[in-house]
Amino acid sequence: MEVKNKSAKSTQLKNMIIKCLYFDKAMSCAELSELFDKSIPSIAKAVNELIDEGFVIEQGYAPSSGGRRPLMYAINDSAMYILAIAMDQLSTRIQLVNLLNNPVSDFMMFELQLLNNEQALPTLVENINKYLCNSGIPKEKIAGIGIGMPGFINPIIGVNYTYLEAGDKTLTQYIADETGLPAYIDNDSSLIALAEQKFGIAKWQKEVMVINLGWGIGLGMIVNGEIFRGRNGFAGEFSHIPLSEDGALCACGKQGCLEAEASMLVVSRRAVDGLEQGRISSLKPIDGANPKQVGDAIMEAANNGDQFAIELFSDAGYKIGKALAILIHIMNPQAIVLSGRGAKVGKILLAPIQQALHKYCIPRLSQGTELLISELGFDAELVGAAVLVMENFDKEVKSQVVTA
Repeated sequence: MEVKNKSAKSTQLKNMIIKCLYFDKAMSCAELSELFDKSIPSIAKAVNELIDEGFVIEQGYAPSSGGRRPLMYAINDSAMYILAIAMDQLSTRIQLVNLLNNPVSDFMMFELQLLNNEQALPTLVENINKYLCNSGIPKEKIAGIGIGMPGFINPIIGVNYTYLEAGDKTLTQYIADETGLPAYIDNDSSLIALAEQKFGIAKWQKEVMVINLGWGIGLGMIVNGEIFRGRNGFAGEFSHIPLSEDGALCACGKQGCLEAEASMLVVSRRAVDGLEQGRISSLKPIDGANPKQVGDAIMEAANNGDQFAIELFSDAGYKIGKALAILIHIMNPQAIVLSGRGAKVGKILLAPIQQALHKYCIPRLSQGTELLISELGFDAELVGAAVLVMENFDKEVKSQVVTA
């Protein structure tokens, strides 16, 4: 038992170093020693073992600061890979990435409707296995599967209470059993916030609200430098902030929710209706049954100056700004980040959002909150899915140490 315990502790330390270098790029043994409160010799031993195992590489010496320059160590980006999956209500994206979050295999995207679809989970697993087979990467080189998805999700036990019923198993257990890889799930908006915090425009910021502009309007909350989930993990249901008493009927059954007034799905439907009614636009007549096609076309048209498309996004942006005024009054964030699919038209949304904030928000509060547009954009959920795997990378070994 003692030998196993020592081995588990050694593996845990090495996994902690891998995880740290994944997030922080390059560090010295002294920095790792201070971070983990371990002696420099024990850190150096673990780092040398990781070099021998191919996980860590020497990156050269740090810039001179007057004394002896420390040797810096970085992650070997091809030591292992992560399968990142980003889902929304209508489609799913799969991408295998290395430890720098760069793609290493072809990107896969397929239509997958989640609502009222008993075959959604088997279809997802079938496509995951097909992708893994076509990638040519052996499973022992893959750290795990990270999946972002809509719905009420408990990431700790691996259950989605809204979509993807897995019978008598948890969702993560089902996917792991069917693919042979550890699987982790989380709400798409929480993962987008995680991506922005670790690798995006919200890095180093501690109080940030990240808005996921998609078919719905999600919210990932970074409070005191951590993702805030609330008591049951469901915090951030920004979509269902009520804007009016007699607005459009929302999928939740209530009237006047933000999602029913300003989501990408609503913008797409209004575009189709407007074109049918003869609105002048550079947009060609579009098949209204395919909201993804419509949404992409409207964003492209808006960025190219189409007045009708800009009008649609301006109306949505004003309503989003009205809801953000409520959020600012409650949370007093350092920054609000516009991320997700809709970040592509972030510059168009900024003006009407700011106009609504001027009207509905106390100036002292709104002036202290910076509005930012994500640089990760539509890729944020995929990055967040990869981050999710690495966030859990050292937990299995840690539990073995505690048990031992």
